[in-house]
Amino acid sequence: MVPTRPAPQQIPPGPQESPRHRTPSAPGPVPAGEQEKRGERRPAAEPQPPDRHPLPRPLPPAPAWELGGITVHRIDEVALPPQTGPWLLPSATPEVIDRTPWLRPDFADGSGVLRLSSHTFACTVGGLRVLIDTGIGNGKTRANPAWHDLRTDYPARLAAAGFPPDAVDLVILTHLHTDHVGWNTRADGGDWRPAFPRARYVTARREWEHWAAAEMDDARRQMFRDSVHPVRDAGQLDLVDVPTAGAEIAPGIRLLPTPGHTPGHIAVELRGRTGTAVITGDCVHHPVQLGHPAVGSCVDTDPAQAVATRRALLTALAGTDTLLLGTHFPPPTGGLVRARGGAYRLIPVPGRPAPPTAPDPRK
Repeated sequence: MVPTRPAPQQIPPGPQESPRHRTPSAPGPVPAGEQEKRGERRPAAEPQPPDRHPLPRPLPPAPAWELGGITVHRIDEVALPPQTGPWLLPSATPEVIDRTPWLRPDFADGSGVLRLSSHTFACTVGGLRVLIDTGIGNGKTRANPAWHDLRTDYPARLAAAGFPPDAVDLVILTHLHTDHVGWNTRADGGDWRPAFPRARYVTARREWEHWAAAEMDDARRQMFRDSVHPVRDAGQLDLVDVPTAGAEIAPGIRLLPTPGHTPGHIAVELRGRTGTAVITGDCVHHPVQLGHPAVGSCVDTDPAQAVATRRALLTALAGTDTLLLGTHFPPPTGGLVRARGGAYRLIPVPGRPAPPTAPDPRK
């Protein structure tokens, strides 16, 4: 089971962040049309009387993948705006997309603009209700305008899949970047409280120690204040040593070291009776990086290590039946890795609507 550890040391608010750890420029203002795509609510021209409010429509079942005793649900948060691709993966140009025709239409549009999304994964493993990464979050002050002060229905989607906040046992954080820790906490008056009050939150010890020693700019300090420190202060954060062979933190759940995007980045392997899946975090941001593994992210702390890690992971998965689930891959989100020349291709395996997880018998 997940080890219980003492609360980690304070990450101090350092001076101005060094260039290596600087929060990148935001990908620009979000067009008005993207607000609806991202799930933000635009105010009505004038209030409607209560009796004219439509009844809430039930949410569609979350796409899910079956591994034999483990159902992995994709919990959608927002589709990221078109500017995200050129900002995040600047070398994934339209010319590169043109040389990778299998990316269309699911992963890139006709003009070569990458499709990206923010979502998380939830599953029940051996009786544990597990959430892998927590997205951007609502109502948070962010330098990136595509992430600032969101108002999404993510909590309702999570609950509809069978994971209401009080039922979550374990939250795994692949790394401590803003778009992976946002729903760690919820607003409570003027404070931020852990959103999952019964859960242990787990990340790699190396990841925590990296940020403990890093100089941070104001934006990153803000993120730690509202989304990371409240979990630590509540005594709910566990740090795990992740050796080269990985760390099994519960039967069927193994953390895989995948450094480069951040020094302590981890991917998550889920092993069921009939299948295995690997959730990428940000060691692979987009399927274009299968066709072109050298395409890197503008926020990789060690670009060369990130490329080496990505190649090693894809080589290990190529030709197997292990499902690759991308934390930022747009629908269909999952697929099988196949070698193609000196690169790889993703053979899509779409999730199917699944019934929600059974009610928690402990409640």
